[in-house]
Amino acid sequence: MRRLFGAAAALVLLAGIGVAVFVAWPRPVPSPSRSSEIGGPFALIDQDGRLVTDRTFLGKPTVFYFGFTYCPEACPTTLGHLAVWMKALGSDANKLNVVFISIDPERDTPAKLKAYLSAYDPRFRGRTGSPEAVAAAAHQFNVFYNKVPLQGSDYTVDHSTTLYLMDAQGHFVEPIGYDEDPKMALASLKALVGA
Repeated sequence: MRRLFGAAAALVLLAGIGVAVFVAWPRPVPSPSRSSEIGGPFALIDQDGRLVTDRTFLGKPTVFYFGFTYCPEACPTTLGHLAVWMKALGSDANKLNVVFISIDPERDTPAKLKAYLSAYDPRFRGRTGSPEAVAAAAHQFNVFYNKVPLQGSDYTVDHSTTLYLMDAQGHFVEPIGYDEDPKMALASLKALVGA
């Protein structure tokens, strides 16, 4: 009986270790590939109040980022990194479109986007639109976002934090993740502009 109990305890212990290893073992994070359907037609309003579409950006490689001006951490961190990388690119940075699409059109007016982005780099361009137009653009990039209520009538927005690199023909090249190694991210941008 003792042997049976000991064997059962050992099996339970091994099963527990197996579950712990499975939970703790790092899994590969799925990343979009060139074959993924990233990007596509959209129509939005730019920071100067003009209508723009996905075709507006053709002819130059483009970095797209979806965020909002009230974002407490991910957006300012990402835009700050991107501003540093633009400086590191030197004159090659002028070969690149950088587009920030707001996923908070209720608060992010064109004028607000313009003022917000100019603090990072005057070459960054903001886009907004109706909630439906923003949702359609986000859908083209498989971007997740969700309004989260806070105290009173305030809210924040939970959202994807990926930079999407597109070539001059509007085809998806690769993502830059929120926690990407800065040297790797800069190398990706250099490759994008042919530097």
